[in-house]
Amino acid sequence: MRIFVLTGAGISAESGIPTFRDAGGLWEGHAVEDVATPEGFARDPDLVYRFYDERRRNLKKVEPNPAHRALARLERAMPPEDFLLVTQNIDNLHDRAGSRRVLHMHGRLDAARNERGEVLPWSGDLRAADRCPRTGTRLRPHVVWFGEIPLHLDEIGRFLASLRPGDLFCAIGTSGVVWPAAGFAAEAGRMGARTVEINREPTGGPFDEVRRGPAGIETPRFVEDCLALLGRGSNAPEDGCPPSRP
Repeated sequence: MRIFVLTGAGISAESGIPTFRDAGGLWEGHAVEDVATPEGFARDPDLVYRFYDERRRNLKKVEPNPAHRALARLERAMPPEDFLLVTQNIDNLHDRAGSRRVLHMHGRLDAARNERGEVLPWSGDLRAADRCPRTGTRLRPHVVWFGEIPLHLDEIGRFLASLRPGDLFCAIGTSGVVWPAAGFAAEAGRMGARTVEINREPTGGPFDEVRRGPAGIETPRFVEDCLALLGRGSNAPEDGCPPSRP
């Protein structure tokens, strides 16, 4: 059995990280076009640096929650080639929980990249005067902004294309409106995988099963069901699909 997990802002919100945008379209008080576009960076780089510096500092104050830790446990129970975790989040909570087979398709706060696109770890504040130690070129946050192409799409596409009946796709805490990630569930379903959503609110996505509730509660339950299927637990269902929760 292969398992593809996609996570969004909802899983990290339970650790205290605000979700991406509020009802007014602002990202923590800032217009998205000012802090999350190449044009905004060209117009006011100091604002963009300050914005991500604050996010990076706040990230050090929060911890992975039970949902992050449960997914790391699931990964450890599976052959590396049969599990993939893709996150739309730019935090490092999956990594800190122990996940190793994780792709950050929208980049990450704890890294910077130079003007050639080369990535290097970055834990402190980032300023316009900072330069890549290898190339001497200017650095920017390693975050995929609106209008830019998400990362790791080839690897994600190959794993989706490898799914078959009996495999699982699970989306956790995602809004289902940001592309291309919004199309992953439908693609997994076309390949024959069973699709599961874990979310506080319904998204209306193409899922075979919806588990409504906090990620920190429902994700560990889902992982226990998967471990049962893998022979690492008890009460595995005979049809090869995790049992629904009331």
